[in-house]
Amino acid sequence: MRILWTKKSQSRFQEINTYISTEFGELPSTKFRNKVFDFLELLERFPELGTLEVAEKHIRGFQISKQTKIFYRINKDHISLLTFFDSRQDPKDKPR
Repeated sequence: MRILWTKKSQSRFQEINTYISTEFGELPSTKFRNKVFDFLELLERFPELGTLEVAEKHIRGFQISKQTKIFYRINKDHISLLTFFDSRQDPKDKPR
């Protein structure tokens, strides 16, 4: 299945990556990016890899790192990346 990034997921990914780079340096930022893209390769082959987080909206989640979780939805012909949630942010930003 192909993966489509929403504008929000693109924006949140960039924000988190910039934060990691600014606060911790380029190496941790590169490791974060690699973890995300390695996960996305697995997700293409195994769409139900994550746990069901919001059943009524069919939203699944996967813990990418200790601080970051990715949320996505499986559609007929693609997977929509909805957002990235950083545990250092306000819980009200989590998908519902």
